[in-house]
Amino acid sequence: MTDAETLSRGPRAYTAFIGIGLIAGLLSGLFGVGGGTVIVPLLVLFLHFNQRLGAGTSLAAIVPTATVGVISYAINGSVAWIPALILAAGAVVGAQIGTRLLPKISQTVLRWFFVGFLLVVIVSLFLVVPSRDAEFELQLLNGLGLLAVGVGTGILAGLIGVGGGVIVVPVLMLAFGTSDLVAKGTSLLMMIPTAISGTIGNLRNHNVDLLAAAIVGISACTTTALGAWLATLIDPLVGNMLFAAYLVVIAVQMAMKAIKGRKKKD
Repeated sequence: MTDAETLSRGPRAYTAFIGIGLIAGLLSGLFGVGGGTVIVPLLVLFLHFNQRLGAGTSLAAIVPTATVGVISYAINGSVAWIPALILAAGAVVGAQIGTRLLPKISQTVLRWFFVGFLLVVIVSLFLVVPSRDAEFELQLLNGLGLLAVGVGTGILAGLIGVGGGVIVVPVLMLAFGTSDLVAKGTSLLMMIPTAISGTIGNLRNHNVDLLAAAIVGISACTTTALGAWLATLIDPLVGNMLFAAYLVVIAVQMAMKAIKGRKKKD
């Protein structure tokens, strides 16, 4: 048994799984994300999961987390159901593409891809001007746009283990003029079928630690509703800035690991 395998099943790891879940659940509810931006880097950096296994485990953990988040936002009427279903239809297809590509890409490339993905998200968070009053009107053209966004989001979900909220939330606000709370609730609903689809693909490729995913996911459920409640209290722009600051820290850590990985064979 390797050191990584021992760590992933020891008492320290179980405690870490719970802690990761609590943090991921809070951010999931607060920002409308699945928590993959927390789960993947922490599994890789602190529990020595490889990038593929971390991505697959994260995607599985997102299912219960997003479900609780949707319920929390739906209670306040902050879910656009039909746009979410359109996004999900595209994302389910995209997730299958992403999970098929996952075993074929080196871990170093995946790490750099994840860093690039985070940088794009950070920039988008400063471009979006959230509004609580904006309403989304579904038409044919923006419906097709939602479908395309869904496919792209699903591919990223399968590749890097995120539910896609860090893409969908800014896009819904910036490109589709949706309020920040509705964008977050809609994003969480879209994630559920996306994560299920991606997890099925990852199971075929043995890229999921189901026990870790269960512990992280169940732990996250206990703080997701709290995050959703806090989202209604915090100024939207302040929330974006806090999330961007967190992503900068994660991006730097992952970049350092990617640089070290260039000297090693995957």
